Amino acid sequence: MGAFFTREGPNIPFTTIQPGEIGDCIDRIGRQWMLITAGDEQHFNTMTASWGGMGTLFNKPVATIYVRPQRYTYQFTEQQDTFSLCFFDPCYRDALTLCGTKSGRDIDKPRACGLDPIFDTAPYFEQAQLVVLCRKLYYTDMGDGVFVDKSVEAANYPEKDYHRLYIGEIEKVYRHL
Repeated sequence: MGAFFTREGPNIPFTTIQPGEIGDCIDRIGRQWMLITAGDEQHFNTMTASWGGMGTLFNKPVATIYVRPQRYTYQFTEQQDTFSLCFFDPCYRDALTLCGTKSGRDIDKPRACGLDPIFDTAPYFEQAQLVVLCRKLYYTDMGDGVFVDKSVEAANYPEKDYHRLYIGEIEKVYRHL
């Protein structure tokens, strides 16, 4: 079922798994966090996220991500048809914290964190324990006047800086061996 694959250089120990084998997405995204990465080999950016989801929509396995327009990663998610979600071992928590608090406009986040990019349909990182590669299917902008529970809007958007929601079809899933 799984297959090893390589990039230029050493053998990267990943195996391909099915989307249904990803496991507890609520824990993975909400507590462990993930890196959302988009771009190409010349220019890309990554950001930490703890909002998102995975499931079935449009009869396809999908992932949802949320990116604010002021985030540097936003321009890459807009320009590209694909993005990756990377999940890491707990020892990378400091790296994820840096990727969530510093801008790629100011620093090379992967280099600062010791992360090695691999380029497939979207960039992802060799150190990831789990990689989900997605192709965009849909987006919509969150906004004022659509929240049923106004306390959620008040708590999360006091500055009215709403996210863009992207839905991506899960095309490949890699697990680090």
